[in-house]
Amino acid sequence: MKAFVTKPAPDFTAQAVIKGQFKEIKLSDYRGKYVLLFFYPLDFTFVCPTELVAFSDQMGEFTKRGCEVLAVSVDSQFSHLAWTSMPRKAGGLGDIAYPIVADLNKTISRDYGVLIEEAGIALRGLFLIDKAGIIRHSLVNDLPIGRSVTEAVRTLDALQHFENNGEVCPADWSKGKMAMKPDVEGSKTYFEAANK
Repeated sequence: MKAFVTKPAPDFTAQAVIKGQFKEIKLSDYRGKYVLLFFYPLDFTFVCPTELVAFSDQMGEFTKRGCEVLAVSVDSQFSHLAWTSMPRKAGGLGDIAYPIVADLNKTISRDYGVLIEEAGIALRGLFLIDKAGIIRHSLVNDLPIGRSVTEAVRTLDALQHFENNGEVCPADWSKGKMAMKPDVEGSKTYFEAANK
């Protein structure tokens, strides 16, 4: 199974580390909430801790938008726990505000189409899943390219703006900026205002 925008997010059940504890989680248990699901290559590496810490530090932005965050790598829950026990100054994670999921058998990474089979690790995939469990946005970066948490929040804002207002969000749209009705008259109003 591969994950595609507009299609249901592949469900999974897996062990995760949450606040220093092991817990089995199931993606479908998050139905009714937005979920930002992101994959990273490996624990104890270089770009990865910068991303996990950045998402954790901005968790309040996701929470106030009703969005849960889940991180996934092909490491075990034991490796995740050890990494969260390591201080940030030494390349560790310290306290992380969301679950880190273990995908030791690589099924989740494979189902989401981010597994590099020959290397046995995942690309930097990011999937925004709506409250009905449908993938509404995906982004996949190669291994050396870290993601923008600001862009992830902006994309969530755009999805919620569309759902709440029926307006589509143009290039570089951000919360508070003008959007447009997806019809001839509505788009004309936008283009006239945007091109003064």
